[in-house]
Amino acid sequence: MSSIFVQTAIFAAGAIAGGGVAAVISSRQRPQVSASPPTVPAVSQVPPPVMDMGPKGGAQITSLAPVGSFTDLPILKYGNPGPIADPIIRKAYVAAYDRRLRHPAWTAEHLTLASLGRSLVAAPSEDESGDRTKSAFVEDESIPKPFRAKLQDYFKSGYDRGHMVPAADAKFSQDAMNETFLLSNIAPQVGEGFNRHYWAYLEDWCRRLTGTFSDVYVFTVPLYLPRRDPDGKWRVTHEVIGTPPNVAVPTHFAKVVLTSKPSSPSTPNILELATGAFVLPNAPIPDGAPLEQFVMPVEAVERAAGLTLFSDAVKASSKHICKATKCEVIVRRFDDARKRPENRRAISAPPQA
Repeated sequence: MSSIFVQTAIFAAGAIAGGGVAAVISSRQRPQVSASPPTVPAVSQVPPPVMDMGPKGGAQITSLAPVGSFTDLPILKYGNPGPIADPIIRKAYVAAYDRRLRHPAWTAEHLTLASLGRSLVAAPSEDESGDRTKSAFVEDESIPKPFRAKLQDYFKSGYDRGHMVPAADAKFSQDAMNETFLLSNIAPQVGEGFNRHYWAYLEDWCRRLTGTFSDVYVFTVPLYLPRRDPDGKWRVTHEVIGTPPNVAVPTHFAKVVLTSKPSSPSTPNILELATGAFVLPNAPIPDGAPLEQFVMPVEAVERAAGLTLFSDAVKASSKHICKATKCEVIVRRFDDARKRPENRRAISAPPQA
């Protein structure tokens, strides 16, 4: 068994058994008393857009809306420390940005033949389509500067700027494609053998699902998973890049998909659902590794990430994606990232802030 598969097996043992990533940090501070307390802005949690059953029995994605607020609690009248997950709503995707890790906590996208420009009915014109050679990585100025990932963080880090939502998923307009190059959609990924190869094959597989299913929902989730050290204890260890160290390097990445299509031509309003999750280590993966080797229960990903992606109703009514279609990547080495213009531009140092 290769080291890649060993890591996957370790995730199964740790996450499924309840030994996933969890940390509780508590501290006590004596507040400074003020005669006139400042106005405290609302700080809210941003939940993932849960897939739930719609009124007609099909899957529907909930709106991205903050829930809960501590603003009115007397104990926090002098300030609410957070945490804050910045909601990001783009043309091709929605996401929540993790200020502590300085990369997305999760991203969500809805793929169809039309959105990918592959529909014969509504094919986009050349003027409307996006061209990745015209896009460039940029910092996301909508994120507060102290918590913003910077171009300098990735320079000579040894990691690629890995898209969580691929540029190829946003070809319907140049603006949509440009938004995938914002650093709020990026996480550090191993280049050779992963971001430029197997991860790209998985992204392509997600797009190819639109040839079989009418709707494809894709969630991408960076993960920090434990591994057992020689002393028998489980620990989460990861690198942090940047000067000063700012951007966390995930140990694994998950792709979680939900697909739907009419159960039959005679019952177009009755949808057949399929779901599946794949967890890949942030490391080189051989081209010949079978995709099904990385299958994990959706619940294991949810537990490890602290997210709820699908409702119980969706889980109960869906079959596994690998029973609904072939879970097999296509190796396309001709698309090697070393030939891509944006990676050639990455050789130059970014300007100093």
